Amino acid sequence: MAPATRVPAVEGWFTTGDDGAAPALLGSRCVGCGTFAFPAEATYCRNPDCTSTSFETVELSRRGRIWSYTDARYQPPPPYRAADPYVPFCLAAVELAAERLVVMGQVVDGVTVDDLAVGDEVELVIDTLYSEDGCDYLVWKWRPLGATAPGQEA
Repeated sequence: MAPATRVPAVEGWFTTGDDGAAPALLGSRCVGCGTFAFPAEATYCRNPDCTSTSFETVELSRRGRIWSYTDARYQPPPPYRAADPYVPFCLAAVELAAERLVVMGQVVDGVTVDDLAVGDEVELVIDTLYSEDGCDYLVWKWRPLGATAPGQEA
């Protein structure tokens, strides 16, 4: 059986690292004032004091610190695809190291709210959100430093 084709669940929001480079979120940086945005912005600067409409696409920091976290005890609405039966998972709002931008994402499988604390350092990894018709649909997740990445042994 051929391996599944790996594709982003949301196109253009992150790189997968399949090219040998480290995976990264794709954001934008305002050319006028330097304000970062995720997902990438193409129309207006999110800084209310800036009127620039010029942006460059940038790879955002792969590491940050947990700003807030919770567990998802309810099944999110579509387009999210949950396991059947539904298995709760953790979400973390992570302040990226260089950009000082907070980005929400799932935490890797096996990590519970009891394993997390505000201020913990995490890094971005790519994992399968769901599989369908020979494709693995990928999403970014946050992995506490020192934890095992999805699909890797400790």
